[in-house]
This record gives sequence, C-alpha cells and structure tokens, in this order.
Amino acid sequence: MRIPARRQPGEGMTRIEAQSWSPQPRIQPGIPALVEKIIRAANREHPADGVMRAELKAQHGLSRDDGARVSKAVFAYFRWRDWLDESKQIRQRIEHALELAERYALKPESFTDEDIIARAVPGWLPTVMAVTGAWVRALQREPSLWLRARLGRGGVLAEKLGDCSVFGAGPLADALEYRGLSDLFRTSEFHAGEFEVQDLSSQAVGLICAPRPGETWWDACAGEGGKLLHLSDLMENRGLIWASDRVAWRLARLKQRAARAGVFNYRAVAWDGGPRLPTKTKFDGVLVDAPCSGIGTWHRNPHARWTATAEDVKELSDVQQRILSHAAGAVKPGGKLVYAACTLSDLETTVVVQGFEQRCPQFERLAVSNPLVPGLPPSGVLSLWPQESGGNGMFVAAWVRTTG
Repeated sequence: MRIPARRQPGEGMTRIEAQSWSPQPRIQPGIPALVEKIIRAANREHPADGVMRAELKAQHGLSRDDGARVSKAVFAYFRWRDWLDESKQIRQRIEHALELAERYALKPESFTDEDIIARAVPGWLPTVMAVTGAWVRALQREPSLWLRARLGRGGVLAEKLGDCSVFGAGPLADALEYRGLSDLFRTSEFHAGEFEVQDLSSQAVGLICAPRPGETWWDACAGEGGKLLHLSDLMENRGLIWASDRVAWRLARLKQRAARAGVFNYRAVAWDGGPRLPTKTKFDGVLVDAPCSGIGTWHRNPHARWTATAEDVKELSDVQQRILSHAAGAVKPGGKLVYAACTLSDLETTVVVQGFEQRCPQFERLAVSNPLVPGLPPSGVLSLWPQESGGNGMFVAAWVRTTG
C-alpha cells in the first residue's frame, strides 16, 4: 500500500497541483499495518480520531511525517468509505481511498453532485437537514488548519511562523490558516501562549459574543476552554468568566491551557446542565456552546458520519433546549445570551431557537453580523458553512434579556 507523504509543492505548479503532489515516500514498514489496526478498531464507542491518537502515542520512533501519513490514510478511508469495494482486502480499500482523495483534489468535477450526496453522507441525513452538493463537496476536501493569534498579533505571528495566510481584516486579522509542515505544538510561540489552534468558525463565535473588558460572562459548556480563552483575550484578561462543564477532566485541561495562555480571569466549576445553576451571579453575557451531533465537523472527522444517527440528533435537541433554558436564568436584564452548536440539523438549530423563544418570552432576538462574510445584513440566526469560509459548520443565535 502506497501512503502518500505530506504534500510539498514543487516549482511551477498551480496551487491545486501543489496540494496534490505526492512523491514516493520512505515510510516505516509497519505503517500500513498501523492504519489497518486503527480502522478495524474504530466504532461508535471508540471514534477513529481517539483510537488514532492513542495508537500514535504508543508508537516509539514514529516520525511526525509518518504520523501525518497515518492520519491522512485513516481519514481518507472514512471520507471515501462508500466508494470502496467491501470484497477487497482492507489494504486495497485504503489504497483506493487515497487514490480517490488525490483524484478529487485534482479534478473535483469528475465527481457528480448526485454521486457525492448519495455516498459521502448517511442516508438518514436528508430527514434532519437540507443536503446540498456544495456542502457535501466541502466535506470531501481535507480541512484547513486554523490558528488564532493573540489579540492584534496576527500579522506578527504569521511572519514568525511562516507558511501562514491571514484570513481577513479587523478582528479576523488574528485568524491564520497554516499550510506549513512544522509541528506547531513544539514551537516556542505555542509554549509562550502566542496562539491557539482553533477552528475559524469557533473564532467567529467569540467575535459574535463580543465581550467587553470588565464584564462578567459565563461559558456554560466550556469543555477544554477554546472559546473561553478567546473571550478572555477579547476582554483583555479583565473582568471575570465562569467556566463550567459536566466532565472534570475537561476543566483540568482548561486549567493547563489557560496557564500556558496567561489567562487568569476565569473560575471553573462543575455543572451538569440541570436547573440548579453553579452560581447565583447574574451575567452580562452567557455562551451556551451546547453538546451536539457534530455534523458541522464531518469534513474534519469523517468517521463520525458513520456513527451518528437520526436518534442522536433528536436526543441532543432535547438536551440543548434544556441547557439553554436553564442557563438563560443567569442572564441579567440587558445581558446577552448566545447559543452556538457545531451542527447544521434543523432539530438542533431552528427548532431549538423556536422552542426557547416560546418558553422564554423575556428574551428578544438579537440581530448579529456574520464576521466571516462581511457585508451581509445582520440576522437573528446564522449558519456558517464550510464551503463559504473553510471552517467548521456552525450555527449561532443570540438574544438580549429585556425583563427580569
């Protein structure tokens, strides 16, 4: 099985040719067996990305480039799974998946919309959302690696790291797409807290929240703290942010990340999403980045397409509505409530919004602008699509509390 090396553009190539250039690599003999082992072990209870992280960590002497080849092969297999002949040996299927990925990078028009929609996503998906050719085509591309520089430092960081392009102007000048080959987690800039690896759409959520220095915010489903670190940066490390999650190890990871980033204006506390809130504090703003089906991340995590179900979407919609309603009680009059989810299904987006507004009439829809597509009129709800910006699919809605 030939596993392509990480692509490195040659002289005289167009950008798309450069991205698809694949010299014959020198790889460790055990790599094809490792790819096969990860694919066989991946299932609903053991997602491929988690299995792969554990297996790569257990390897001794595996180079970073070979680790990248393993990742590329595993994700290509699940991205192109329904094009593969199940009667073939698994290594032949992996090879075919890599060939399909290379063909798609060079000639995406050789795949029809009908074929892409029929094979690249599960059959139940059209029952919960509108599925378009443009979106599914975006799922079949390899994802971009996005960085968030410290406030106002995007241009400086891009020069220091190299191989970076700045996404936009203003606040988006701190959003960088990295195309280099360096291990960013080993750089002095990373250890100095000069940047975070954060998806572009997640950065957009922080900009939509727009917290101000000195305010008090609550990141109700903080996880490992990616959005909290952004909120703190926008607040210039002033004011206070409460961070809660139902899983203790995520908050422990947040503590490590915050220390490296020099973020100290936060307080972490466990919360299970129930009616008993972790504090009696009334906040200037509450962010509910709720647990979701993750449909918006399927280009980055293709294995999840084949483990999620329509039943998951329904159950998570109920969870999201409960968490949002409970967290809303902590918003003070005049304060802001932001709901975000990296999903695009109707049940987890518009249905959640409609249900919340029926239950909580004291909140008024707040029109917000899409920071990734300047010039569009403000809207009460935003759907961020990967084919438009290159980030994850993301849904955002915002309200202001009008009464006590």
